[in-house]
Amino acid sequence: MKKDTNSCDLASCFLCRNSLASWIPAVAVHKKNYRLNKGEVLFTENENVQGIYFLYDGIIKVHKQWGEKELVINFAQQGDIIGYRGLGSDKVYPVTATALAPSTVCFIDLGFFETSLEANHQLTYQLMKFFANELQDAEKRMRNLAHMEVKGRLCETLLLLHKRFGESKEGYIDILLSKQDIASFTGTTYETLFRVMNELIKEKIINVNGKKIFLLNKAKLKKLSS
Repeated sequence: MKKDTNSCDLASCFLCRNSLASWIPAVAVHKKNYRLNKGEVLFTENENVQGIYFLYDGIIKVHKQWGEKELVINFAQQGDIIGYRGLGSDKVYPVTATALAPSTVCFIDLGFFETSLEANHQLTYQLMKFFANELQDAEKRMRNLAHMEVKGRLCETLLLLHKRFGESKEGYIDILLSKQDIASFTGTTYETLFRVMNELIKEKIINVNGKKIFLLNKAKLKKLSS
């Protein structure tokens, strides 16, 4: 991870979008930008929390070990906040963050971030809403893992990725993920994902070209995930 002094517009990230205009100069003084290569780790599970990261560009996989398996929690994109799961009383990161593509992050140390929350009511309010949405999403995923078959969970995963990352010019979901990462995010094994994905291809619901996925029938995906 290398320092990067040229990759921040002081406008795009969660912190800057929700801070007072008069607070932005203070952010400029305290922020540190870093550039990560594909596959490089930003922080690791059980590492002491030093601060909060905001993703300026690229894609970051947030994941944790579940016994011998990896569970993907989220795929962060431009503007997202990373490391907030370490804001509890333990002050350790309960997850690992790994770059899936060349990425730039903005680092804010914990002390200044807490001061920012005290000085910017809008920032505190938006963070509270963010946490509420994250809790709802986590509860929904837990329910689906317990009660929904893999096919339905995979359909929901594909729709979620399409909603979050949009489409490329060719119409594919605009994020390239390995099948193992998709399996880990869906909560299944690689072998099961491969079988179920082939079923969706045969039913002409999706089309797959390497890591590129095209949603041919979104209505059917929604029906299967309901």
